[in-house]
Amino acid sequence: MEGGRYSLWRHLPLLVQSNSKESVEYILQMLWRTRNTGLDSADRNILRGMLQIQSDSDLDPLLLCLRMLILKCVGENPNKDGVQKLFPSEVPTELQKLLSILLLKYLQEWREDLAKEQTSVPRLKAMACNVADDESQDLENKTVAIINLKLQSDVKSLSEESDVKFGLTKETLETLLDSMYAIRDHFTTTTVT
Repeated sequence: MEGGRYSLWRHLPLLVQSNSKESVEYILQMLWRTRNTGLDSADRNILRGMLQIQSDSDLDPLLLCLRMLILKCVGENPNKDGVQKLFPSEVPTELQKLLSILLLKYLQEWREDLAKEQTSVPRLKAMACNVADDESQDLENKTVAIINLKLQSDVKSLSEESDVKFGLTKETLETLLDSMYAIRDHFTTTTVT
């Protein structure tokens, strides 16, 4: 814990439980490929098996951290030294090196994919978050956060707005928010120094 906040980075060493460098490479490619749709249950089962992880409470923060790392790299287009600067000192050096090599290996391809999508990816127009007991969600009557997103496309032919709604349990939402704050704080500190 850093400043009372949950550290997302502590989940990265779970990657060491994978069978090989190729397994980590596969995970990164899968996360990129599913960046717009999210992982389906079959993908999640594959990743849990590869990483020898039993629960989503361990898998989700790791995947969130990796997705944020991928997106940060694609957005900033860093060189070799720049990628390694994204990691805090708490991430083992060997893991930093492995992830840096793999991120740099796919960086150009991912940037090209993103450039192709720029004209068709909808942007977030508004967001609302409601916390309520939602018995219709089949989550064993747990309190869930219902997130409403309004997406609007910049492309004239796709000028319609779409509403997207999904539910998260309170525990998952808290983990997600804590993780996002930790990443924001790390990148803010990295940018300033």
